[in-house]
Amino acid sequence: MEQISVNRVFDGELKRFKHSSSTLNCEMTFSIFIPHSVHDEERFPSVYWLSGLTCTDENFVQKAGAFRAASELGQMLVVPDTSPRGEQVADDPQGAYDLGLGAGFYVNATQPPWKDHYQMYDYIVRELPALVEANFPADHRRAISGHSMGGHGALVIALRNPDKYCSASAFSPICHPMESPWGQKAFGAYLGNQEADWEQYDVSVLMSTATEFVPSLVSIGTADEFYEEQLKPETLVSAAAMSGYPLEFNRVGGYDHSYFFISTFIEQHLKFHQQYFDE
Repeated sequence: MEQISVNRVFDGELKRFKHSSSTLNCEMTFSIFIPHSVHDEERFPSVYWLSGLTCTDENFVQKAGAFRAASELGQMLVVPDTSPRGEQVADDPQGAYDLGLGAGFYVNATQPPWKDHYQMYDYIVRELPALVEANFPADHRRAISGHSMGGHGALVIALRNPDKYCSASAFSPICHPMESPWGQKAFGAYLGNQEADWEQYDVSVLMSTATEFVPSLVSIGTADEFYEEQLKPETLVSAAAMSGYPLEFNRVGGYDHSYFFISTFIEQHLKFHQQYFDE
């Protein structure tokens, strides 16, 4: 790893690194917030944050306002990029924002030209946590959270790996990507045309048949401009009811899809994770 920057914030340190990813076959960046340690051996639980379309790790660290709460709770925040990067990495030939660079969708691509680099699921589940836990004061406790495309990714990853996460949360997640224009475009490109391959990354499908549970919190604003066409939150509520999934679902009046919404309720989400870290 090579450190790009370090900033003091709320008695902790926000560090940004780049490293060569063997999973994605390119150089990746991530940011990490490390709370102040009262002794050299102190270790912390980690909240992994997955950002949405067009974002990098910097959107969350600059806009979410999460550091005061993370510092007070003693949580590390791990914030990866949203896709592989570099001149050799495939991108949408039309330069669309919802496919290619900045739009990895946290899946393992199986179709050319994407499959050579777009293995974001494995990167988030395996490579990045191994890197973090080997080089930073992280203990075994993990939670995962995210926004929009990243909210979808966080919930899917928790559902598929209930042994790895204490809790999960999401702001304005894409709840049924198989029926969402964003999801259909990305899944068709990355995964091909077989519906069975899409189902393993659709949070509503996974939640409706789940038998192992990760306590989850979802927040969505009623003024979200993507509520009906892209996010389809009612499908997630129905899926949780089918399986008895422990989903706390909050519709919040007047809030939109932006980081203004996230910054208003990020402390609530971090405290949600803390109660399961403390169990």
